[in-house]
Amino acid sequence: MVQTPSKTLTLAEFLQLPETKPAYEYIDGQVIQKPMPQGKHSAIQGELITAINAVVKVNRIARAFPKLRCTFADQSVVPDIVVLLWNRIPRDQNGEVANVFSIAPDWIIEILSPEQNQTRVIKKILHCLKHGSQMGWLIDPAERTVLVYRPKQETEIFEVPDDIIPSPPFASELKLKIKDLFAWLVE
Repeated sequence: MVQTPSKTLTLAEFLQLPETKPAYEYIDGQVIQKPMPQGKHSAIQGELITAINAVVKVNRIARAFPKLRCTFADQSVVPDIVVLLWNRIPRDQNGEVANVFSIAPDWIIEILSPEQNQTRVIKKILHCLKHGSQMGWLIDPAERTVLVYRPKQETEIFEVPDDIIPSPPFASELKLKIKDLFAWLVE
């Protein structure tokens, strides 16, 4: 949903607005509300965060976060899953995870919802890649596919059940097959 405010908001003005559920994003000067996650989306998101963190968090390589706002390069996005290298996780003065993330994720993962605009989601992934992300995934539960985006490389489509979905080098131990990803919908 695109919000049509009475006046055009700047990014600074947008960031002063209260947070909502589902979240609003600020993309290309537009305020856009993300759709409310549904069952398939939530099932994949929860299991995938756990699977990624089991590989990267335990060794303090990286950490996966759900629905984390990242504000950088004149946009403020809330990907379904954000993965950041451990040494890039913003910290507060106490050494705890900060509340504000003003950097692009190292790995952005989006799970397409039925009413979501695929082009907008792809543009968000490409924006992240342009500003430092190593990889982007677009998971489409309806099509049982994963599109993998890398900076300045051709997009790859994974849909064969035994295909192992590529992950960034820092998460190379994650050997997730298409059939395992979508099996989370029936477990």
